[in-house]
Amino acid sequence: MTSSLTTTAKPGLRLGWIIAIVAVMVLLGLTAVQLFRTQQGQVAVGETAPDFTVTGFANTPLAGQTLKLSEARGKVVLVNFWASWCIPCRDEAEALEVLWRNYQDRGLIVVGLAWSDTERESLKFINEFSQTYLNGPDLGTRAAQQYRIKGVPESFLVGPDGKLVWVKIGPTSYAELVSVIEPLLAQ
Repeated sequence: MTSSLTTTAKPGLRLGWIIAIVAVMVLLGLTAVQLFRTQQGQVAVGETAPDFTVTGFANTPLAGQTLKLSEARGKVVLVNFWASWCIPCRDEAEALEVLWRNYQDRGLIVVGLAWSDTERESLKFINEFSQTYLNGPDLGTRAAQQYRIKGVPESFLVGPDGKLVWVKIGPTSYAELVSVIEPLLAQ
C-alpha cells in the first residue's frame, strides 16, 4: 500500500518565516555594529574630540554652569572621567584641582565627568577635595561612550583646535599634566 503525502505551505507560514529571518538578520547586523564600535578602542590623539555638553552639579562652585565642548575652541580643555568609588581617582583629585587653580587664567578649562556614580556620592567627593572646576554627571554615560572609555580615571586633553593631543588611561599627576599643558598654552 502506497500512500502519497504531499504538503503545501500556507502563504501565512511562508511570510512568517521570511519575517523571522529578516528580524534575525537585523539583530545580527546591530550586534556586529556594536561589536565593531567596542573593538575600535578609545579615541586617539589627532582625532577631533567628541562633543558633549555637561552641566555643573548643584551645590558646587559652578553649579548650573553648562559647557559644550565644541564651544570651547581656542582654549585647552582637560576632560577627566572619574567616580567617587574609584581609588585611583582619589589619587589624582588634588592634582587636578591644583592644575585648575594654577592655569585657569592662562586659558585652561578642566572638566570632570562623573561616570556611573550617584549625585550624592559625587558631591561628597567634590567637597572632600575642594574641587572648584566644572564637575557634572555624564548622564546616561553618553560622553563615556563617545570617548569609548574602559574605566576610570581616564583623561583627555583637547587642544585649541578641538583635536585630542593627549590621552591618559589611569591616574595622572600634576607634573605629568603640566608637561603636556605648558607647550599647548605657549602656542
